[in-house]
Order: sequence, then structure tokens, then C-alpha cells
Amino acid sequence: MEFFPLIERFVSAHFPRADVVVLAGSTSRSQRTPTSDIDLLILGDHLFDDGHESLAATYLFEGEVFEVFAYTSAGYEIWATRGLEQHRPVIVQMLLDGVTVRGDEERAGYRRAWEPRYAEGPVLTPVERDHRRYVITDILDDFVDATDPLELHVLASALFERTAELVLLTNHRWIGAGKYLPRRLREFDPERAERLSAPLLSNDHAAFAGRVREELERAGGRLQAGYSR
Repeated sequence: MEFFPLIERFVSAHFPRADVVVLAGSTSRSQRTPTSDIDLLILGDHLFDDGHESLAATYLFEGEVFEVFAYTSAGYEIWATRGLEQHRPVIVQMLLDGVTVRGDEERAGYRRAWEPRYAEGPVLTPVERDHRRYVITDILDDFVDATDPLELHVLASALFERTAELVLLTNHRWIGAGKYLPRRLREFDPERAERLSAPLLSNDHAAFAGRVREELERAGGRLQAGYSR
């Protein structure tokens, strides 16, 4: 790829002992925008001199912004496991979906270890499911009663985020933050994604509330009185 020489110069300057370098994000998919950065996953047991096991940092190098996620094998185990537990396995997705810049054989070993765990999908416990139903019920009631335009906007955004996450998690699908959440929802079920998002985008508040209720019912319905936490 056209960015490989630049990436190699960056890695040689900042992480010369890297065993694995994976290019992820929009640059890896040839979908860069004017503000795109270069997302790198960097792995190696001798990356750091100070005893650290992980680093997430932003660099400016030769006019490009680099977003770096660097780990020893022990550090990757900790942070990748945490991502799976939080249902947002960002660095596992980088490992599995990115493009190898350095260390193809070493990356293959990581992939063998993490691909099965990723393929299992998230497990939503009954406690977490109930909590998510309770939160959506509370936000939905506030949304239906709201009259202030700014409050409506904020509540609608919160409702979409929480509802989209519930849809994905109850179907053993990983969630994402920001722009990745609607992408995950569309990947899972384009029709349900459209049904939920269309009234939101057209500011049809009553229809949007109805779509949220539909998805809430699929997950077990409203939860309010009698809920304890």
C-alpha cells in the first residue's frame, strides 16, 4: 500500500523493536477522508524500556497523524480481554481485520489465539440486560415528555445509542462507539437499522419512540417498578 513506506519509517523511529505492525481503520480500507489518521496496532515484547506493557498515543510524523495502540503480549492480553468484557473489542478487531505491515507469522499466532474468542460474540448477562432495559425505559419516558428542542435532541441521541446497543448485544453482536455503532447495526440487520434510524433522521419523534418501544419489547419489554440495582 502507498502508506507502507511512511509507516515503516514511523515505526523505525518510534518502535524499532516491534514484532507486529498492523494498519487498521479507514486507511487500511482505502476509505480515507480529509481528516483521517493512520491507526496502528503494534505488538512486541521488547517495545518499552520502562517496564510498561501498553501505550495508546497520538503522534504527528511527516505531516500525518498516527493513532498508536502498542502492547507487549501480556499487555495485549489484558486490554483485549477488557475490550471483550466491555463488548467493544477494538484492538481485537484491529488484529483480525487490519492489514499486516510487519510480522505476518507473528500476527498469525495472535490471530489463532483471539479469533475463536471474537467469533463467540458477546454474552449479555440477565443482570446487564435488565439494567439496559431499565435505562432505556427511563430515557424513553423523558423523551416522550420533553418539549425543549435541545433536550429532545440529546435524549434522542441517547435513545438511539442505548437501543442500538441492546439490539446488537441481545443478538450476540459486538457494539462500537461513535460512527462504528450505526455501522455495526447496519451490518447486523440493514432493515432494522433503517427502521430505527429513519424517524430519528426525519425528526419524527412519535415514530422514533414507537421504534424504540418495538426493540425494547423484543428484549423483554419495559422495566421500571420493582427493578433494583
